[in-house]
Amino acid sequence: MGALPPPDAARLAALDEHYGFGLSPAELDEYVPAVAGTLGASDAVERLYAKTRPEPPERSWATPAPERNRLGAWYVTTSIEGAEQGPLAGRTVAVKDNVAVAGVPMMNGSRTVEGFVPLRDATVVRRLLEAGATIKGKSVCEDLCFSGGSFTSWPGPVRNPWDESRNAGGSSSGSAALVATGEVDLALGGDQGGSIRIPSAFCGLVGHKPTYGLVPYTGAFPIERTIDHLGPITRSVTDAAAALTVLAGVDGMDSRQPSTIEPADYLAALAEPATGLRVGIVTEGFGTPVSEARVDEAVRAAAGSLRDAGLVVGEVSIPWHLDAMHVWNVIATEGAAYQMIDGNAFGMNVDEFYDPELIEHFARGRREHGADLSKTVKLVGLSGRYTYEVAGGRYYAMARQLAFELRAAYDAALAEYDVLVMPTLPYTAREIPPADVSLPDYLDTALSMIGNTAPFDVTGHPACSVPAGLVAGLPAGLMIIGKRFDDATVLRVAHTYEQAAGGFPMPPVAATTGSSA
Repeated sequence: MGALPPPDAARLAALDEHYGFGLSPAELDEYVPAVAGTLGASDAVERLYAKTRPEPPERSWATPAPERNRLGAWYVTTSIEGAEQGPLAGRTVAVKDNVAVAGVPMMNGSRTVEGFVPLRDATVVRRLLEAGATIKGKSVCEDLCFSGGSFTSWPGPVRNPWDESRNAGGSSSGSAALVATGEVDLALGGDQGGSIRIPSAFCGLVGHKPTYGLVPYTGAFPIERTIDHLGPITRSVTDAAAALTVLAGVDGMDSRQPSTIEPADYLAALAEPATGLRVGIVTEGFGTPVSEARVDEAVRAAAGSLRDAGLVVGEVSIPWHLDAMHVWNVIATEGAAYQMIDGNAFGMNVDEFYDPELIEHFARGRREHGADLSKTVKLVGLSGRYTYEVAGGRYYAMARQLAFELRAAYDAALAEYDVLVMPTLPYTAREIPPADVSLPDYLDTALSMIGNTAPFDVTGHPACSVPAGLVAGLPAGLMIIGKRFDDATVLRVAHTYEQAAGGFPMPPVAATTGSSA
């Protein structure tokens, strides 16, 4: 970037007005050399950083031809082979395109990020490669990952493999589509409001949002530090457990994580019988204003099969669940506007990994291509910045305080039950809207499905979506929620259900093979 140019009096006057310091013209003149004197440290830091700045590895990649990317799920394809041996040896992976793979382009579904090439692998990418997996490419995600639909990504939508006129769910849209069609064995997803579980439910897959902090977020493009999660999308619970075993654990660079996490073999845990475990059906998760009755029925039937498999199933009421979305909405709008937009993804003030190259690239891209951002991201910016300017962060602070009460309400139910269940989503996949769709319909298709998923991004409880059957030929999802850091029990119950169901169906669409570099 080069040496910072010192500000003149006019620039300082604008800053004075922003902060309301009340400096006179004479005082501003005095501050010109004083401020210029502080810039030497910035210049020195840039020189020092340049000495340790890594060079990205040379990795080949390709943009797939349209005929080999029918669902629009691949951003770029590659073939990065991991270790010769390991628990995921021979398995292929699609990496959601908000997660850094060094030397391979990353766009995060947004024109504002287009053209960025990371210098470093995300921790989860490094762990997958060390476990023997082969990364086959980057999967398309929604614009800055802020949509539960699959039509906000730049430049086009991801289509549902069960019905190509419908959306695949977001924001991990490409990841789900590629796993569902068999193009990869498993995929990485991210989840701030349901973005692992939503596409998994719409596409008939297993999507596990781990306990907050169990899987390091290091090297992924953030939305809001207190709700960021990464996790696996797979066709079976066994694959999800195997992937989570590899992905989980402290990396020392992510403030979202506790200082220590006991190692766990989630795959081995599946062998422990789930007989006798207590399952609470959360009544408030059903019959919402946007619920489809047949989806509710399918989920209740799925819960009934757990009873038939020897688990104890009962009803539980959690009134806080009805207000949970108010808490999430404030955190996800005001918090994301402050960190993701104004803070150029990473914000400041925490001791963790930062990506200077991504911050600089996104800051420039946001200025140059802000008009191309999705309507969901623009809503976040307008609403979140407005409430912050009016109230100075008061509403965000209240929401974060209420998050403790919300967590406690679920914890109280989980003291009575080992897991909670409810529909992952209130309805099956909707049609991809036309380009000229009205703003209300755009937002409804993008966000109206998250009422059951988003609360657990605030509270941090693990939540896994598994297929609950087909409704009019489209998948519905059963969501299983557990105690924090008890992901093993969630997966045990999910595995028991999968066995009772006789496995999960694949979509009728024939698998297509993505092009490779």
